[in-house]
Amino acid sequence: MPCVADWLNNPFSIVQGIFAQNTPNSDWEKKVTDYFKEKLKENNATNWVPSLNDVPVHYLKPNSLVKFRCMVQDMFDPEFYMGVYETVDPNTNARVLHFGKYRDVAECGPQQEIDMNSSQTVTLERQTFYCVPVPGESAWVKEAYISASQARVSPSTSYTPSRHKRSYEEDEDMEQHPSKQKEQHMGSGGDSHGCGEPKRLETEASAGHHLISPNCSPPLDLNFPLPGEKGPACLVKVYESWDTFKVNDVLEVYGILSVDPVLSIVNSEERDSSTLDPMECMDTAEEQRVHSPPSSLVPRIHVILAHKLQHLNPLLPACLNEEESKTFVSNFMSELSPVRAELLGFLTHALLGDSLAAEYLILHLISTVYARRDVLPLGKFTVNLSGCPRNSIFTEHIYRIIQQLVPASYRLQMTIENMNHSRFIPRKDYTANRLVSGILQLASNTSLVIDETQLEQGQLDTKGVHNVKALGNLITWQKVDYDFSYHQMEFPCNINVLITSEGRSLLPSDCQVQLQPQIIPPNMEEYMNSLLTAVLPSVLNKFRIYLSLLRLLDYSISDEVTKAVEEDFVEMRKNDPESITADDLHRTLLVARFLSLSAGQTTLSRERWLRAKQLEALRKARLQQQKALLDLCHSKINPLSQSCLCDVSNLDHGTANFSKRRYSSAAATVSWRRSCVESCLKDTRSR
Repeated sequence: MPCVADWLNNPFSIVQGIFAQNTPNSDWEKKVTDYFKEKLKENNATNWVPSLNDVPVHYLKPNSLVKFRCMVQDMFDPEFYMGVYETVDPNTNARVLHFGKYRDVAECGPQQEIDMNSSQTVTLERQTFYCVPVPGESAWVKEAYISASQARVSPSTSYTPSRHKRSYEEDEDMEQHPSKQKEQHMGSGGDSHGCGEPKRLETEASAGHHLISPNCSPPLDLNFPLPGEKGPACLVKVYESWDTFKVNDVLEVYGILSVDPVLSIVNSEERDSSTLDPMECMDTAEEQRVHSPPSSLVPRIHVILAHKLQHLNPLLPACLNEEESKTFVSNFMSELSPVRAELLGFLTHALLGDSLAAEYLILHLISTVYARRDVLPLGKFTVNLSGCPRNSIFTEHIYRIIQQLVPASYRLQMTIENMNHSRFIPRKDYTANRLVSGILQLASNTSLVIDETQLEQGQLDTKGVHNVKALGNLITWQKVDYDFSYHQMEFPCNINVLITSEGRSLLPSDCQVQLQPQIIPPNMEEYMNSLLTAVLPSVLNKFRIYLSLLRLLDYSISDEVTKAVEEDFVEMRKNDPESITADDLHRTLLVARFLSLSAGQTTLSRERWLRAKQLEALRKARLQQQKALLDLCHSKINPLSQSCLCDVSNLDHGTANFSKRRYSSAAATVSWRRSCVESCLKDTRSR
């Protein structure tokens, strides 16, 4: 009988036992899945499984059970493999049946050969996903997963890795010189299963891959969406229900780790062989290189279990529908009011004493697209926080605070250089047959902070115009049109966008909130650092649970309240038909929705509706006050010197110049506008 740890350290022994007991029945695969599913349901069993997110690949035992928290960056073409195959001993003619599932290469013992013409051979299909760590995942999320892990991965005398710890550069050097790797592998004692050196054959049916010579290739691009990202990329091989997953889904997969160096050796020998007919392999050299990268850089995971993650917050139960999770939710909801009050106070201090802006920031952080009606995404709530100091570290520190609260985020500095040179939109590379990632390929519920205070006067080229339009489409329609050269493919998304700007943003938004600081700290960095250190870790965790949990709650409006809101809106239109529009109703309903959820209420009440109207009235009053000040400023400037930049939606495929424009944080006119505002304020005070 296998020992308790075998299902972790040697899952193949479990699979082999089930396969041997159930062949030739076809349900052995389901029994394997059920076995591991039950094992992982044991107390904290999921924490025993080492994660590729936390542990370097060279600390993990090949063919052991691992897990990986990842985003599907690309989907490769399906591949065929030998699900069941038969080996024969030429001397004794003894035949043995083997399984090829969960393997990259088929293995057989000494003195055995694979019978390619056997009637027992079963060819099956599997789907390969190219997966990367969740883009922009916060440091506190990684730390929480690491602290919860109980996996034992330190090297021990019972297992000596076939290769020692090396840097990625050293790994790549080994792949570029396969002879070194072959010598190292042959000197490690041969087969790890103790049956001598077995003959191996790739289980993939398409036997013409890996023909490119690595030493002639540029360094492998791991294709992370965000610049500066680190972590392993993996080829995740899925055997069941792969049609339920799609690009940009966030998954947690449990499977068997494959980092077999034999793949590189076999591929190198095939590349050196001159007997292959080039016409037999239709794949390009670049495609072979991208789809079959060195296993030391891009390991393979053969999936036994995989599921989409409902959220990314490790402080919440993985699934909120289970009974244990319902108890957690009800206990937290009972103390929701003090948590909200503390969070409001924390964000008020972060926003320099502006409690109204803090209210709207809370509503923004719990917003999510809950449905789509035709092309309209319902629930998106992009906030433009205007009035932010220009060229200061204020926006940077606001982003630092958001990082401490949400599971995934990214700060996009909207400079002319970034707009013109960064790749925002993923594109299809037909030569390599892969999806080249871009900044806007993000996981659902990622917080994207667009820092418009960095934008200077300059010219957008064609790429810059496309990038700005992509941001506009993301905000308005919650979709990104991926570039497939001959056409565009629409990928819906659910990204929380916060725009910080000095004046009104040039990008569209659902709600503009003018920042009105009540305090001006002499040292902004010291002020923000002291604010973060003053919050207890336990309180910070409550903030994180609060923001993630409220996004997942259901919400409804009763018929009675709906009728009351309609009557109220009609009265508002009668009193002010020029100012009150359908957009105002939609925005107020959104504010009321998130205001109710922020208080733990899953249905709209009359009280929350009135509070939403009050918040909107205060917000609009600020904008009117700011507009009056700017109009007063503009009256002191020669009107001929003011040129206006067209709206983002009207940008064509040419270039666009940034110059003086009304209410723009993107203009190079900050100095004159700021001085005028200051002089106007002085004049107002003197009166």
